[in-house]
Amino acid sequence: MRQLLRPLVVPLVGGLVFLVALLGLIGTAIRDPHPHDLPVGLVGPAPAVQQISTAFASNAPGAFRFTTYSTESEARAAIDSRDIDAALLFGQNSSRLIVAGAAGDGVTGVITAAFTNVFQSQGSTLNVEVVHPFSNGDAHGLVLFFVVVAVIISSVVVQALLFTTTDDAGFSTALLVVLGYAVITGPVAMGAAEWIADDYGSGIWAAIGLLMLAAAAVGAVVAGLVRLLGRAGLALAALIVVLLDLVSSGGPVGSQLLPDFYRWLAPWLPAGLLYSGLRGALYFDGAGVGQPILILAEWFGAGIVLMAVGELVFYLMHRGSLAPETVP
Repeated sequence: MRQLLRPLVVPLVGGLVFLVALLGLIGTAIRDPHPHDLPVGLVGPAPAVQQISTAFASNAPGAFRFTTYSTESEARAAIDSRDIDAALLFGQNSSRLIVAGAAGDGVTGVITAAFTNVFQSQGSTLNVEVVHPFSNGDAHGLVLFFVVVAVIISSVVVQALLFTTTDDAGFSTALLVVLGYAVITGPVAMGAAEWIADDYGSGIWAAIGLLMLAAAAVGAVVAGLVRLLGRAGLALAALIVVLLDLVSSGGPVGSQLLPDFYRWLAPWLPAGLLYSGLRGALYFDGAGVGQPILILAEWFGAGIVLMAVGELVFYLMHRGSLAPETVP
């Protein structure tokens, strides 16, 4: 009876564990979203700057991180370099809020609503200017984020298929698959997004390079965990690279609205990094892509190390069975 039930119990229990983990992670992440340290620049007379800073420090502590600039051009340069996501410019007759549209709907929506409400409560109108907007064909960055999701999940699927269809995929075979899929998936994924969204501009080639690096990084880590731990490694990779990674990224909204644990994870996991890097490449003339490239390269290096360790462990465990028989 136990032998008959085992093929049924394993997939059912595995699916249930995955379901509970997914609901638990998503539920704790989105249960009570609040903004954290949204970077905003302030330009204007010192009393006005001090008043707005003090007001938000009292009424919404920790929601915004303010930086004061002397001129509008300095604030605009900070937006261009992605040091801040918006700038509030105080004027004698009217004030303006400049927001970077491609910073994400979650960030720009919170900033715009917060400052608009403040000025409305004072009987004033706040003019809003959007710079660095998303492309018209992907006005909210949704297509671009699902490119990230598709590349990450498909990179895991490729290694899962290699593991389940090949009896012994050694280091060289796994590495060829990792690199081969990375080379293919960058142009294909970005080409599909370009076809759907119509036009992403001249930064598309940098975006393709980022997608290739991300696919190689994720693929190498998954391949290493699978070689080292077998099916348990594949399950661990799915937990980290799919569940924790995608949830902690915050999706198109971003991780700034998530609880501390997820915001701590986000800068070290591929999804949020890749999405930020793609937006930098496509909408900010390459600003802010350095950190994603560095961390993704470190992921790739860690994956290669895991693959090498897994290969060594496999060799040590099987060298006896692989040794030629001794003829007496």
